[in-house]
Amino acid sequence: MTPVELSRTVLRAVCRAVDDGELSVVVPARVVVERPRPGGCGDYSTNVALQLAGPAGRPPRHVAELLSRRLCDSPGIAGVEVTGPGFLNLTLADDDPGSLAREILARGGEYGGSDVLAGQRYEIRIPYEVRAEVVADSLRRLLATQGAQAHIVQGETAEPSAAHVVNLRPVPAPCDPAVLGRDASRWALLVPAAHDRPRIDDEHLAQRESNPLFRIRYAHARTRALTRGAAALGLTAEPGDVRDHDTATGAGDATRDGANAAAPLYTALSAHPQTLTLAATHHAPDRLARHLVVVADALLGFQHTVLPQGEEKPSAAHRARLALAEAAGVVLAGGLSLLGIDAPEHL
Repeated sequence: MTPVELSRTVLRAVCRAVDDGELSVVVPARVVVERPRPGGCGDYSTNVALQLAGPAGRPPRHVAELLSRRLCDSPGIAGVEVTGPGFLNLTLADDDPGSLAREILARGGEYGGSDVLAGQRYEIRIPYEVRAEVVADSLRRLLATQGAQAHIVQGETAEPSAAHVVNLRPVPAPCDPAVLGRDASRWALLVPAAHDRPRIDDEHLAQRESNPLFRIRYAHARTRALTRGAAALGLTAEPGDVRDHDTATGAGDATRDGANAAAPLYTALSAHPQTLTLAATHHAPDRLARHLVVVADALLGFQHTVLPQGEEKPSAAHRARLALAEAAGVVLAGGLSLLGIDAPEHL
């Protein structure tokens, strides 16, 4: 379990405690976990109980004990211990090296979704302006991934609403983005933060490395090409350890590089759920857009290690790398879909 996954596990425990009426607090957007400091124990520690104690009107240690009971039964956690005034110390179960790819491939486009905002209703109010419409559309999709319902209202309104009201007023585009076509225009409007003016120029159409949208779409197309190439070799994806432990074959630099190149991709893929949560709760689809660039760049640095090269024979490590690459394709396609952009099979 990665720190990002552990953070989300703790956050889900907080959400369940709030939903069951055991805590009366506003659920934080994220929970910080870190290596234990002197006096701590386990693999990771969090001070979330101390942060929630004041708003909850409870002693920190009481909040920690409450969360501890919920975390003990969570998958991936072997033990929980409360220390000091209310620190939660978490011991992880033995990691399955293929768990991340396995989860992504099993959940498909739903990977990264959560129930953090379950039962909440949002009213997104926007002016009659194209960028506001595009940002609102993506925000509505992002809120849905976190369990919320949202609808968009255009024009000025002073009517009260029972829903959470989000007033979206992004800086308008300097000119009509339709000249770029559907996908590039949406990217141009979504990738800058709402307070930044979007650029409407041909750079968004350039099929070269300097264009982030091209890198994302090319990376997705490469994951599909890897699957086709693997099929031609009789190789199928199987989540597992991307390292080749068969030293008898004299694994070369390419094999070792494959394990090293996988690390950034593991990190980027495991951060996807938290990215969706933050993009939804901060009403910022640009967070997702920038995250997809990170995933794409990690995949492009990893792709050359997936299939056997030269005299290499297909191994369990190749099958595991293929599974990880296919998982990256799932995340890229799902992320682009949330932005309203197509993910090509060929490019």
